[in-house]
Amino acid sequence: MGLPAQKPNFTAADYLAWEAEQLDRHEYLDGEVFAMAGAEDRHVTVSGNFYMALRQHLSGSPCRTYMSDMRLHVAASNSYFYPDVLVTCSAQDLASAMVKTEPKLLIEVLSPSTAAYDRGLKFSHYRSLPSLQEYALIDLDTRATDVYRKGADGLWVLHPFTRDEAVSLASVALTITPEQLFADVVEV
Repeated sequence: MGLPAQKPNFTAADYLAWEAEQLDRHEYLDGEVFAMAGAEDRHVTVSGNFYMALRQHLSGSPCRTYMSDMRLHVAASNSYFYPDVLVTCSAQDLASAMVKTEPKLLIEVLSPSTAAYDRGLKFSHYRSLPSLQEYALIDLDTRATDVYRKGADGLWVLHPFTRDEAVSLASVALTITPEQLFADVVEV
């Protein structure tokens, strides 16, 4: 009888060194590495629309907006992620060119293969970030957006926005209309 294959475990330092040499992106979760799949046109377009709106809105402020190639370190779970859009206003993050650790806002555009993970386990990791104030999830099929906002009591409250409603992000004082968010996206 054969033995099950052993999964190699990476240290965070091993992962960072290895990831720097890879053509594709990989997320890291406490010793395990997971390949990131490519995204479809709608996903990339909506991420870009949100990025552009945030970038323009935050221009001239101490906040910076990043797209999916910026790595986020979640120390509490010894993990590294690539959120679709990330906003940080942290001086520490501005000093770090490769990794951010103190996001104010994280945005994920849902795909069928990652929706449950983004809503569940990934969100549980993100919630451990003391700086995080909001987490937005955009459903491409329904065009609905769920924004989870951390209250003064530390509890996360869902603020759902339907396909016809503008999405309000309190953490950065931005409201984005459905026309802006879904500009150039063809419904399937």
